Amino acid sequence: MRNIYVEEIVHTPVEQQQIEIVERKGIGHPDSLADGMAEAMSRALSKEYMKRLGTVLHHNTDETQIVAGKANPQFGGGEVIEPIYVLLVGRATKYFDGVYIPTDKIALKAAKKYVKEHLRNIDVESDIVFDVRLGEGSTDLKDVFKRGKVPHANDTSFGIGFAPLSETEKLVYNVEQRIYNEFRLKNPAIGEDVKVMGLREKDKITLTIACAFVGRHLSGIEEYDAVKRELTEWVKEITSDYTEREVTVNVNTADDYERGCYYLTVTGTSAENGDDGSVGRGNRCNGLITPARPMSMEATSGKNPINHVGKIYNLLANRIANECVEKVEGIQEVYVRILSQIGKPIDQPRTLSVQIIPKKGYDVEKMAPTVKRIADEWLSRVTDITEMVIEGKLRTF
Repeated sequence: MRNIYVEEIVHTPVEQQQIEIVERKGIGHPDSLADGMAEAMSRALSKEYMKRLGTVLHHNTDETQIVAGKANPQFGGGEVIEPIYVLLVGRATKYFDGVYIPTDKIALKAAKKYVKEHLRNIDVESDIVFDVRLGEGSTDLKDVFKRGKVPHANDTSFGIGFAPLSETEKLVYNVEQRIYNEFRLKNPAIGEDVKVMGLREKDKITLTIACAFVGRHLSGIEEYDAVKRELTEWVKEITSDYTEREVTVNVNTADDYERGCYYLTVTGTSAENGDDGSVGRGNRCNGLITPARPMSMEATSGKNPINHVGKIYNLLANRIANECVEKVEGIQEVYVRILSQIGKPIDQPRTLSVQIIPKKGYDVEKMAPTVKRIADEWLSRVTDITEMVIEGKLRTF
């Protein structure tokens, strides 16, 4: 029997709390860029290991760092003065069973491809300097990696997930995604670096949006202001898709036109001018930063998808939480916490805790058998998480 515990908790549901704060760092934010490159490298290494050796070997690329460059943005143009520096650092198996694997080359190609696909205003050959520094893994961790049919945990760590998302959480997530996938595509002056901060005060929500504008697509401050106002009104319109609450939208609140201060960039990301980035400093694996909820500080992106519980258990906990809400009637909120022990099979965690806030009139004890079954079934096929990650079917930030 696996160590699965189900209990009712006494806690004010997030929707009933007077203050709720939610943040999402968009695709082009330096922290998200670091996450994206790290995950792209891990997936590329995993696929190459499978291609050459039929199995994924030990690796972690979750320490990728971005050091901001220097740029001179101008209306109608501008240029990068000092390129962004990206340190692709981590561990990877470079030789196994008589076969050499060009890990540095694979990682570099994956990182460049990721940037090309997600940032349309950056020249990866001149605006960014990539420095590959992948070392070898420790002997102990490589040994743990190889044990048994079910992978053994590489660390004593935990993962956390919750469901469902609150109205404010859904709003913040979708506003950033739709700016990136809809508004940006119709407005070339909009960069990829968009951060959305949501504050709910009782039934009033304020969205503060920091959006990088690209100078070469704007003739001057008048056009900048016009696009900013257009973005503000567009966001106000789409908020009704997610909430009936009153929503106030503020874009680039640090702008001071009289002093010549506005969020103008050459590349569409603040990484060009003073904003560094690191894996794990941004969104959790559900795409949000939620201080009103329990969260793991583990970086999910870049960790190997085979036995790194810092990755697997965060993704797994969210899958379990969401399935519980979908299939078990009467759950208002559910929180899932999974703790590993290094060297133990990942399908046998030290403990898996499911905490439930029930809707009025529902009994958690009656829910418990179904909840335990859902958790147990996910643990029995925990390696599905690995496959989904390698295929790019699960987001990590």
